[in-house]
Amino acid sequence: MKPLGPSINNPLSELFFTLLHNQTSKMNRILSIVLISIVPLVSIGQMGDEKLKTIAREIIKESTHCNFITVDEQGRPRVRVMDGFEPESDFTVWLATNPKSRKVEQIKLNPKATLYYLTPDRMSYVMIQGDAELVNDLSEKDKYWKDGWESFYPNKADDMVLIKVVPKWMEIVSYPHGVLGDTQTWEPVIVNFKK
Repeated sequence: MKPLGPSINNPLSELFFTLLHNQTSKMNRILSIVLISIVPLVSIGQMGDEKLKTIAREIIKESTHCNFITVDEQGRPRVRVMDGFEPESDFTVWLATNPKSRKVEQIKLNPKATLYYLTPDRMSYVMIQGDAELVNDLSEKDKYWKDGWESFYPNKADDMVLIKVVPKWMEIVSYPHGVLGDTQTWEPVIVNFKK
């Protein structure tokens, strides 16, 4: 049986997910249904926020990149891959960009933004919904700087602006952790942040 990721350590969970994604026979579908009834799953309200935040941090760390979604002047979502920093203790996320980029103008018009993280095995995701603000402070730029960015931002003071996403709420789905949300409506588990 092929392992699905480092987080799965329960043989029944591993078997369920293997069968679920290899439903080549009627027997596999039946076994999937039987196993889903015995594998512990988390529905809305069954797991504390701190445990969910820990799981979310694991998912974010395992994700290879972050998708940053803003809203354009026509009200359409715009998505791009970005190299963000890991969330702070309150799940604030920092990113950097060119001050002349479209996303900067979109944030000025509408600060609502979404961050989306997906694990490489596509078995878990975290979506953070919040408000984005532009930060052009040089001391903050020094703090939120990554090696290798020199070619993108040769003059940090003028060629770079930070984006600070302050979370309002976050949703989590993780098959390996048994966090699936509502089984009827598929509404994911949500963590609200107090601000």
